[in-house]
Amino acid sequence: MKSLSGICTIALGLLIITSCKDDPNKAKDPIEIKLAEIKNEFAPDKRVALFDVAATKNTEKYILKGETNLPDALSALKRSLAVDSIPFIDSVQVLPADYLGKNTKAIINISVANLRSNPGHSSELATQATLGTIVNVYKKEDNWYYVQTPDDYLAWVDDGGIELADSQKAENWNSDEKMIYTQTYGHAYLGPYDDASIVSDLTAGNLLTIVKSEAENFIVRFPDGRNAYVRRNEAMPYNEWLQNLNASNETLVSTAQRLMGVPYLWGGTSAKGVDCSGFTKTVYFLNGMVIPRDASQQVHTGKPIDSTRNFENLQKGDLLFFGRKATDSTAEKVVHVGMWIGNNEFIHSSGKVSVSSMNKGSKNYDEYNLNRYLRTKRVFKQKGKGLIDLTQTRFFKD
Repeated sequence: MKSLSGICTIALGLLIITSCKDDPNKAKDPIEIKLAEIKNEFAPDKRVALFDVAATKNTEKYILKGETNLPDALSALKRSLAVDSIPFIDSVQVLPADYLGKNTKAIINISVANLRSNPGHSSELATQATLGTIVNVYKKEDNWYYVQTPDDYLAWVDDGGIELADSQKAENWNSDEKMIYTQTYGHAYLGPYDDASIVSDLTAGNLLTIVKSEAENFIVRFPDGRNAYVRRNEAMPYNEWLQNLNASNETLVSTAQRLMGVPYLWGGTSAKGVDCSGFTKTVYFLNGMVIPRDASQQVHTGKPIDSTRNFENLQKGDLLFFGRKATDSTAEKVVHVGMWIGNNEFIHSSGKVSVSSMNKGSKNYDEYNLNRYLRTKRVFKQKGKGLIDLTQTRFFKD
């Protein structure tokens, strides 16, 4: 039987422990609740929307500080505060920054620009953007610019990869007749001859303004005004390319197979290197569709097809997602994506672009990914948020 003193000691200990814990019923600061609500509504994914706003109390008013590229979100926050008679001072910087002047656009000026999570070459590669792409410019730090790609991805690019532009220059670029490079890799030359000096390397999907079409070459212009020659058998006028795409489940497979052996590159979305979602994104782009950047975003698009390993229902071009299944205590986590090519096989970027099989008896059987398979989505020719059909939009089209 426990002594009375022992019981009292235990009770006292429990009282002390309990008193040190936060009271779950303690009311949160109302402005913090509103900030969380606005961020959840307007910017739940920081990869594609910026709402970095905080509030500090100064005497009887709150001071709103930070930055955002979402003026509607800031307006909604201020309306909400006004409705509840919460006094505040607005010191939030709405991007683009005023010091940029009219140059709030930029055009990718090299074959593949590396876009990083922070302004520095040692920072993580977040994604890539290819030659001819127009991006929004929001702010500058040293020689780095914070930009947003047409698929809404936010990242930093160094000034060597872009040509700054105002809205009119960007509009002119967008309206010019374009050439799209259709080979996996090649070059633009200073002249029409085989021994001409190289102006730049090129990768699949690069876009340049057509100055003149000749029998053997396109004379093209880069965003910064450089002229060059591109072999006609390696490129097509963009509108003609769109009209002749005839994209199908089979062309998705053939495009993917052209990238076999391309090395894995975290953040890569080009023929120079791809991560898993960068690979599927590139394959779809070369078939006239823009899909979201990351696997965890791509999984929320398209039509559900399978989640039970019933691969008989799959069609070529369907996207397979892999990761950690949800449990009672943890949420599902999508970490990998591949594309179905038939014959119980899928193609994906893992080490390099390669083909894996779901058949246990196959030489390329992929037990690891089979065990972490989550679901399959059909994205090809589907509509919805995050999916852009290039034949139906002015994205790069005049």
